[in-house]
Amino acid sequence: MKDPKKVADGKRSKVQGAAFELRVRKDLEEKGWIVDRWSNNVKDNKLVPAKVTWRRTPKGMFPMGLNSGFPDFTAFRYDTKIIGVECKMTGKLDKEEKEKCQWLLDNNIFSKILIASKEKVKNRIKIVYTEWKPQ
Repeated sequence: MKDPKKVADGKRSKVQGAAFELRVRKDLEEKGWIVDRWSNNVKDNKLVPAKVTWRRTPKGMFPMGLNSGFPDFTAFRYDTKIIGVECKMTGKLDKEEKEKCQWLLDNNIFSKILIASKEKVKNRIKIVYTEWKPQ
C-alpha cells in the first residue's frame, strides 16, 4: 500500500512544478521569446515522440502526461537560433537528462539549452536562466 504522506507530497510537487513551468513560459514571452511545448524525447540516440501516459479511472482511460518531452520548451526570436528550455526548481539535472542535453546539442537540434531555476529574493521568486554546459 502507498504511503499517504508520499502520495500527498507527490501531488504537491507536481502542482508546484506545473505552476513554475507556467511562470517560466510567461517570463520568456514577456522577454520577447516565442515559446512552444517540446513534445519529443531522446531515446536510444534517436529523437522520438514523447510517450503519453494514461490514467485509468472507473469512467475510462484519460491521457495524463501529454507534454512529457525533454526539454520542456522550445523558444526562439526572429534574430536567433532555436533554444531548449528545461524547468527545474532546483536547477539540477540528473545523469539521464545531462546525456539528453549533450545529444541534443551534438546533433544540432538546439543551439543552446537553458535551465530555468527559481531563486527567492526578498520573499519574491526570481527565475534564473543558466546555460547548460557539459562538465
